[in-house]
Amino acid sequence: MCQHGFVSARRVVCFLGCGALMWAPFTMSSAHAAPCPDIEVVFARATTEPPGVGQVGQAFVDSLRSQVGNRSVAVYAVDYPASEDFTNSASAGADNARAHVQAMAANCPATRVVLGGYSQGALAIDLTTAIPLSMAGFTPAPIPPEVADHVAAVAVFGNPLDRYIGMPLTAVSPSYADRTIDVCAAGDPICLPAGGMSTPTREEMFSDAHLSYVKSGLASQGAGFAAGRL
Repeated sequence: MCQHGFVSARRVVCFLGCGALMWAPFTMSSAHAAPCPDIEVVFARATTEPPGVGQVGQAFVDSLRSQVGNRSVAVYAVDYPASEDFTNSASAGADNARAHVQAMAANCPATRVVLGGYSQGALAIDLTTAIPLSMAGFTPAPIPPEVADHVAAVAVFGNPLDRYIGMPLTAVSPSYADRTIDVCAAGDPICLPAGGMSTPTREEMFSDAHLSYVKSGLASQGAGFAAGRL
């Protein structure tokens, strides 16, 4: 069972109104370039999960592969700390995801990109796709408009955005709204609207609802949404 960290209320309350640690862009040498995939999933794991896409991300990828026929599906795990230094960590994740999508669009222009994230990873994806306004301590990393068309779908799970500002990503991401699904499990205190402005408690972070996205089939539901837009 992995730990999940969340931003404090005072850091996110200004998301709509207030004025990287590391990134590893996708590169391809002409001599060793792998064939470009039909689809690539760019997924950001939750806080303190080991490098990779995490449990929710893996369930999402596995389900998506089963729904897209014989099209090839590559996976890019957002390269970021996923640490409890939430401000720098989520900002680094956003920067890495944005840089990778830009490089992917340049190197593999026919590849359709699917963005995804769970928990803190969802926040990193928020920072690449939501209205790019500064918020306390966080650095938005918007995907440039000329690259955005390469993104076929966005799927986030257990996203704390709605808890803090009362709106899901679909409401604060006008350019991506019709290709975005923001999945909140029933009873998940992390992503329920008006869930409270305080930092989530350990009980909330490890609640059955917040940890239910794989076993409940919600990760697969998000994959079904993405598959329908590919």
